[in-house]
Order: sequence, then structure tokens, then C-alpha cells
Amino acid sequence: MASARTDDRLKRRIGLGTATAIVVGETIAVGIFLTPAGMAKTIGSPALVFSVWLLMGAMAVCGALCYGELAARFPEAGGGYVYLREAYGEGLAFLYGWMALVVMDPGITAALAAGLGQYAGYVCGLSPFGVKAVAVASILLLAAANVYGLEFGARLMRWLTALKIGLLLFVLAWGFAFRLGDWSNFSPFFAQREGSAPLVAALAGGLVAAFFSFGGWWDLSKLAGEVKDPARNLPRALARGVLVVTAVYILTTAAFIYLVPPERVTSGETFAAQAGEALFGRHGGAVFSAVVIVAVAGSLAGLIMAAPRVYYAMARDGVFFRGVARVHAKFGTPARAIAVQAALASLLVLAGNFEEIIAYFIFVVVLFIALTVAGLFRLRRKPDAPRPEYLTPGYPLTPAAFLSLIAVLLVLLGGNNPRQALLGVAAVAAGLPV
Repeated sequence: MASARTDDRLKRRIGLGTATAIVVGETIAVGIFLTPAGMAKTIGSPALVFSVWLLMGAMAVCGALCYGELAARFPEAGGGYVYLREAYGEGLAFLYGWMALVVMDPGITAALAAGLGQYAGYVCGLSPFGVKAVAVASILLLAAANVYGLEFGARLMRWLTALKIGLLLFVLAWGFAFRLGDWSNFSPFFAQREGSAPLVAALAGGLVAAFFSFGGWWDLSKLAGEVKDPARNLPRALARGVLVVTAVYILTTAAFIYLVPPERVTSGETFAAQAGEALFGRHGGAVFSAVVIVAVAGSLAGLIMAAPRVYYAMARDGVFFRGVARVHAKFGTPARAIAVQAALASLLVLAGNFEEIIAYFIFVVVLFIALTVAGLFRLRRKPDAPRPEYLTPGYPLTPAAFLSLIAVLLVLLGGNNPRQALLGVAAVAAGLPV
């Protein structure tokens, strides 16, 4: 590794198309195959279900526009870590990086890889050991692809995203073109179906589920140090990517409701299997599992590409092992940072207890996102803060609208499980003595 190091600066090789693909590819994961089931059953009104998606899409666009300005102000690797450092100081930024490094990034990576392994196990009839082997292998292979070179990783990301979107559009076209569903499933369109959950509780649950289905669009900002013309391309890629995701989610939900009557829904997994059976007959489960595998692989590839840039930025600032900030001379990638994430995620897959750990930090993740966007108000008032070419449209209403919905989510998350939220905050605060 000593002979491999000649330059510690990342190169700008990501264009607008690849940046948009990263947003779309990482955001659309297994959630779109599971979330519509719960929303259709509990909310009980197609019009309200679509309204929830539109509201979350509008919220994500507002957040993306704010992150676009932050990325344009500080076009360097690290994303939220950098923005929190510049707005609030090194202490809060370190706590964000501490949480991302120790828990969230490896945990989410492990969760996605485990999900991919489970669907692959269903298709291929693998044993529990085989499922874990596939999960670990997927992490290591995608990490190796991102170490090999940013161009190779970006090309893989574009192909996986294009394949994912193509398969989803094929499912939509196949279902509607051959009339494999029933339009009566949308009736009543506005009123709640009999047996639905109380309206306020149903909408609250739908908002939380939809928010996490949109999770990940902000990760593009972690790659800001490698995006060409960042002041121009980062805001555009964030906004365009979120708009594409919103459209895909609404269309896919419409197809699922068309294919499966909401009263037959028992869980997200059975809902996806029922939709697959309606589309492709008795082999529909296997075919649909293959579609899910592609979707999860794209999300996993985007996460493994973006997340290590936070550890790289921390090491560059001297708050993590400095060797992690080294860029491989031949490949031009933060190889050691990528290796750290891959190793921790693989260990979590083998341990098998990551899902409960992640649950304790969901509240804190949303809180950090809120603090990041709120930092825009502080940075606008700092006389020495750089003023970029791009400024958030509609400021201050745009960040205010985003933060208003985030506040509602924090109340819902904290009120639903205050013990979990407090333990997550305490675990992050444990990074202070570190």
C-alpha cells in the first residue's frame, strides 16, 4: 500500500448522468416491493396512498434542493459530515461520522446484502449458510468493483439502475397491457375501504414507511469531491433523481393495486409474491425475486460507492486513522475506506443481529438530516461561508417545508418508541469521549 500511494486527492470523474443514476439506483431498493402493501391495506384509499407518495416526493425534492446548495458550497467528499462540520463545528460532525462508521452504514449494507441473499436463496434453494455466503460475496464483489476504479463502479451503477428501471417498467407494461389485474381494485378511490385503520394512524404509518422508501437520495452528496462541475451537476442530479424515484413509486404502486385486491394483502412479502403470480403464473415468485435481486444489488452498489467517502473525509480531517484517507495511486479510489465498510458489514452479516441495532438509530439518522438542512440557515448568515453559483430555489420556504415534515416524522418516531429513540441518542453521544 505504501508503494500504491502517490496522491491523496480524489478525481472528478462523475458526470450528470451517473450522478442521477446513483440517486435513483441507491434509493429504489426492496422498499418499493413491500411498502405499497402496508399502505394499501392500512390507508385503504388509492387516492390517499398516491397522496402520501406525492407528499414524500415533494418533501424529498425540497431536501434535495437544499442538499444541492450545501454540495455546491462545499464540493468535497463527505456529504453530511462536511456540512455539519462547517455549520456547527467538528464535534457534531464527528458524532455523525461516528454513527455512520460504527453502526448505520455497515448495518444498512448488511441488511441489503442479507435481503439479496434471502431472495437468491429462494430462487436457488440455498441453505442458511448459502444465503449468508451470497450476502457476504455480494458485499465483497461490489466493494472490489468500487476499489478497482470510479469509472468501473460508475459504469456498473448505471447498468444496474437502467436494468432496475427497465424491469420495473416491463412489469408495469406486462400487467396493464395483458389486463392481468382488475380496475375495480381502485374502488372506492377516495373513501377508505371497510376494515382500514383509523385515518390519522394510517396516514402517520404511511408517511414513515414512504420516507424510508425514499431514504438514500442524500448519499450522492458524499461523492461531491468526485462530481464534475459540482455546482451545476449536483443540484440537478439530486432533484432529477428524486423526481424519477417519485414517478417510479407511484406507477409501481398503481400496478400492484391493479394486480392484487387490497383485501387479499396479509404482508409485504406475500403481496409481492401475489403480484408476481398474477403477472407470471406459478413461477411468478421466482421471477419477481429476480427483479428484487436486481433492485437490491443496485442500491447496495450505490451505498458501497458513497458511504466510504465519509470515513475518508474523517481521516483527512484527522479524526479517524489517517491511513484511511489514502487514495490508491493506480485506481484513484479510497480503497482503505471502502475496505473498512466492507469488512464491518460482512461481520454483521455473519453475526446476524444487525436489524435490531439499526432500528435504534433510525430516529438519530432523521435528526441528523434535519440538522444538516437547518445548517443552511446558519451558513447563509456566516460572512466567511462560500457563496456558490447555485442557491436553493424558494429559500427560506424550501428548507422550512422540508424541516416541517421532518419534525412530524421525528414526533411519530419518538412517540412510537421513545425508549428506542433515547437509546439511539445515547449511543451516538457515547462518541463524545471517543
